[in-house]
Amino acid sequence: MKKNKIKFILLTVIIIAIIVATVTLIVKNLTTHNDLAQIPEQGNNINVNEKGETKTEEKIDIIDINSKSRPYAVVVNNTDVAVKVQEGLNKAYLVYEVPTEFNTSRLIAMYKDIKEDLVIGTIRSARHNFVDFALESDAIFCCFGWSHYAEDDLKSGSIDYLQGLFGYPYYRDNKENLALEHTAYTSMAKLKKAVKDKSIRTTSNNSVLLKYNVSDVELASATKVETANEITIPYGAAPQIASFKYNEETKMYTRYENGKKCKDHETKEEVTTKNIIIQKIDYKVCDDNYYWDLKTTGTGEGYYITNGYAIPITWSKSSRSAKTKYTYKSGTVINEKDVGGKEIEVSDGRTWIEVQTNEQNFTIK
Repeated sequence: MKKNKIKFILLTVIIIAIIVATVTLIVKNLTTHNDLAQIPEQGNNINVNEKGETKTEEKIDIIDINSKSRPYAVVVNNTDVAVKVQEGLNKAYLVYEVPTEFNTSRLIAMYKDIKEDLVIGTIRSARHNFVDFALESDAIFCCFGWSHYAEDDLKSGSIDYLQGLFGYPYYRDNKENLALEHTAYTSMAKLKKAVKDKSIRTTSNNSVLLKYNVSDVELASATKVETANEITIPYGAAPQIASFKYNEETKMYTRYENGKKCKDHETKEEVTTKNIIIQKIDYKVCDDNYYWDLKTTGTGEGYYITNGYAIPITWSKSSRSAKTKYTYKSGTVINEKDVGGKEIEVSDGRTWIEVQTNEQNFTIK
């Protein structure tokens, strides 16, 4: 009787041990499964819903919108004789064309997370309003020379900057026997080294200006839509006339300057863009009766253009450093949805923002 009781106790202990081991194994497997479900595969965005189902999200290609790195805002020469030696514009994710004195224009090319040692040029001098466009992306401002207004502004600490008048990180390269002012270049490696040497902040939580759509934005169904196969944007009389022509095969716009196709001097690639924003602004002549003072804050009119179509939009900017918001005009309907007053979505790709004074006209056809 005593032996039977001992056997029963041993058997009970063994059964309990087996049950505990089994439960422990089940819990461990469930925990491991949940942990794995929360780790996205490298290169993909994977969300797990409440049912444990996973969904892979497509990512924006033109920039990493989750990146915390600060962009570089580089002032690029757009004088007629220097257009042929431009380099690096097709690696910019965003380019502003900004009016300057005597009805000319300069470019501000924005670069972010560029891994290669990209050459950019040619580099020209700053105007004080150029800083406004760099500030809205919390960028590091890069120029070679400045107006006296821009000099006062930059030296006051308005933005982190790299100035070519002090030499490094710029260099001269006269590829087409041009005047000295058209020969300054830089590279991403030189810019990055200068930023490191000067201990300039390299991270930001506020660097993405536009709202991107991972797919192509289709405007064909929009109210007030116009066909946009060729856009002409004069910044004065010739030779300062920018234009873009749409390529239906590539769904990209090729840039022209004074009727000549723009090409990268080094790669020979056509300069192209996916999106064009026309932003109309007011201005006045500064106290020295020479430089222009652009009104970059407040509100104004414009157009958004992509994939062969254009629609009217509005823009607003509450302060110098605030982001410019581009919104659909009141009453705009796209795909039977009222989007009036909402921020526009741009197609995944490079964007050129054509800042033009209200005195100047443009054509879309």
